[in-house]
Amino acid sequence: MSDVYQRAVWRSEAGRPPAQGTDAVVVEEPLEVRVDGQAVSVTMRTPGHDRELALGFLVSEGVLAVPADVRAVTQSGGGPSANVIDVLPAPGTTLALDRLTRHVFTSSSCGLCGKTAIEAVHHHFPPLEDEVRVAAATVLALPAQLAAAQATFARTGGLHAAAVFAADGSLVVLREDVGRHNAVDKVLGYGFAAGLLPWRGHVLLVSGRASFEIAQKALAGGLPVVAAVSAPSSLAVSFADESGQTLIGFLRPGRLNVYTHPRRLRFDT
Repeated sequence: MSDVYQRAVWRSEAGRPPAQGTDAVVVEEPLEVRVDGQAVSVTMRTPGHDRELALGFLVSEGVLAVPADVRAVTQSGGGPSANVIDVLPAPGTTLALDRLTRHVFTSSSCGLCGKTAIEAVHHHFPPLEDEVRVAAATVLALPAQLAAAQATFARTGGLHAAAVFAADGSLVVLREDVGRHNAVDKVLGYGFAAGLLPWRGHVLLVSGRASFEIAQKALAGGLPVVAAVSAPSSLAVSFADESGQTLIGFLRPGRLNVYTHPRRLRFDT
């Protein structure tokens, strides 16, 4: 299943009459996530790395803890049915589906106060005590690496990206998706399947803003530093502060804002 398709378009520049051509358009389709045949979530996503997306979603919701929890991950084949992922628990493993909270937390108008949301997440994922220190110069160089590795964005201009970097700035994994939370789930799913979680001493970078949900997923992955090229939300700041996460926003060439726990950034002179 492709993540891009070609669409006929009519382009007009400088007020001239339009000329017909083609444009690469990013694909957006629903993905249904099931656990042992039971539907637990439907998300609009860009096809690709769907198994990682399903695993990362379940990790971020506190349903999966270790790779041994999973016997297999299947994807239905052919046509629309390829948009179904089923995560099959290992024999003797009971997954706590009552922990699923996406239906509560995805909307900023969910009706829950911020404190209630933070306490609910901390019930599954305790605050971090990771004392890694990362050079500010290393963090400032990450957006350029992110942009250079966004192959599908370069073709379409229509995708978010999430990437995990080591403390020395080396890229571990990058994933793209029409939804920024999906992109984060994909990198979490990669780390989970590879046995890399928790990602101590690493940095999560997202191409858009830093929302509460992004910070929540970073905590689930054990990521002590969360950086975004755009702004954080107030609830993301509160959550990161109480979770022991270093939250960086407006990460642009030569500048950044540190909203919480600045001790992890090293400003060498």
